[in-house]
Amino acid sequence: MTAFVTVRYETRPRGRVAHVAIDNQRKLNSLSSEVMAEFVSAFQALGGERDLRCVVLTGAGNKAFIGGANIDEMAAITSPAEGRAFILKVHACCRAVRDLPVPVIAAVNGWCLGAGLEVAAACDMRLAADTATFGMPEVKLGIPSVVEAALLPQLIGWGRTRRILMTGETFGAAEALAWGLVEELHPAVGLSAAVERVVDLLLDAEPEAVRIQKALIRRWEDLATTQAIAAGVDAFEAAWRGEEPRQAMARYLAERKARR
Repeated sequence: MTAFVTVRYETRPRGRVAHVAIDNQRKLNSLSSEVMAEFVSAFQALGGERDLRCVVLTGAGNKAFIGGANIDEMAAITSPAEGRAFILKVHACCRAVRDLPVPVIAAVNGWCLGAGLEVAAACDMRLAADTATFGMPEVKLGIPSVVEAALLPQLIGWGRTRRILMTGETFGAAEALAWGLVEELHPAVGLSAAVERVVDLLLDAEPEAVRIQKALIRRWEDLATTQAIAAGVDAFEAAWRGEEPRQAMARYLAERKARR
């Protein structure tokens, strides 16, 4: 049986890193129902690993991150109920990324369209090759851009979101960087090394603190400012239920003393 989602682990002194690749290269790594089922299953399994520190998500090959949802499958939809069932599978992929307790870094290495851009938006950080191309072309196929496209205004603003969703136009990596859709842009040959630098930064941080921080950021997205501040107080309190803050601060103070 063909595996459309591969997971490769890397064990480091500070924990494990998972490299997840969507491998449907013949169709630009597009998301069919079969691919999406594997994707969700893989991320649910990752979520149970306590020594996991972060995940790097990319597309297999050098042409596409995720080229969108599978158009052949969508063209076969015959009823609104079937349409709902299909788009809920796309949402499940995005939610699996957002619900993962550790950071997910999108390494966007090529075409990133439609459902692929929604998955990228669901990731915690996005680095892209300077050859990557982005877009939300759904309106050209008679359907709206939905589910985690709702995250785009927080990243690129309402005006740009309206433009790319209502026109379906594609745009390049330089625009994605200037708009804030991606945080870093690199030559394709240097993308992996750039991602590794971010991984190193995450591994330098304290693992439980990073998990608490991701969960808090998720809450911030849905809360008014006053409630978000209160949630932060709760998260700070929760951090002290374990030994990590005391141990980390003791190490810092010892290192500071040694430098004097």
